[in-house]
Amino acid sequence: MTLHIDLQAIVANWTALAAKAPGARAAAVVKADAYGLGAAKVAPALYQAGARDFFVALASEGRALRPLLPGDARINVLSGHMDGADLTGLVPVLNSPEQFFRDRAMRPGKPFAIQLDTGMNRLGMEAAEWSAIRAEVLAAKPDFIMSHLACADEPDHPANAMQLAAFRAMTDGCTVPRSLAATGGILLGPDYHFDLVRPGIGLYGALPFADAQPVVRLSLPVIQARTVQPGEFVGYSATWTADAPRRIATVAAGYADGILRSISSKGASLYAAGRACPIVGRVSMDLITVDVTELDDVPRDLDLICPEQPVDRLADFAGTIGYEILTSLGLRYDRTWQ
Repeated sequence: MTLHIDLQAIVANWTALAAKAPGARAAAVVKADAYGLGAAKVAPALYQAGARDFFVALASEGRALRPLLPGDARINVLSGHMDGADLTGLVPVLNSPEQFFRDRAMRPGKPFAIQLDTGMNRLGMEAAEWSAIRAEVLAAKPDFIMSHLACADEPDHPANAMQLAAFRAMTDGCTVPRSLAATGGILLGPDYHFDLVRPGIGLYGALPFADAQPVVRLSLPVIQARTVQPGEFVGYSATWTADAPRRIATVAAGYADGILRSISSKGASLYAAGRACPIVGRVSMDLITVDVTELDDVPRDLDLICPEQPVDRLADFAGTIGYEILTSLGLRYDRTWQ
């Protein structure tokens, strides 16, 4: 099982998204091991391309990344200053007054940033909390102030304009750099760009960045192939029965590898040199069965994620989003970076 990851495509996607916000500094979101694609490889490649600001979710992710990047790379921790967290060499994005006062008591003079809640009700200080300590926070000179859009992948959603107005109301007059836009926010246009943009999913070839270069090819090895006669079934619960003689190949991967069981018999395929081989029967823990009848020869490997079936198309079959497909990819794959 091999997950091929194109670092040049990731860099090209970062460069393209940065170019859409020319007045802003472009960060790179590399949380969840760079969305499952290997932060230890992805972050240094983006640093070489010019990225200096990186975002992770947890302090532990930041600590793993810190030795791999030069000292001028800023690694921002979105969960902020959690109790007991080791933030050496990291920048916590503080989400509450409690985190702010804890951080200033334990890390006086060390860099920090602030997250505000502009309507998503997930992380960040609400307007009243922010108003009460705004002067004290600004006096401590945060690196930046950020918020996060809930509906940026839906350009016409009224929540975008509402959150933009709330962010401006909470931060206008501050001399601190501001950040509101992740990938979807970048695509909403310059009103959302401010001083720092935070491309994430778009770096890895997924929506809402429709012009992204493909980053991932997932190749799965064929274990064996057999002919199934009419009336014979394939897989657990006998959900698929052959209506004619069919050649069925079994490949070595399954839901233990993050290939969601929900794609079973939903129209998804594996591909051989661009030719579709439909998945038949249920995806099981370690095995997938596919119909290779139309192939002249069964190849050694079949591709699940490829140009013919990119990550978001596979997500559609699974009833989910590209983020979940990428971040579910398991540890049994041999990852190769080019």
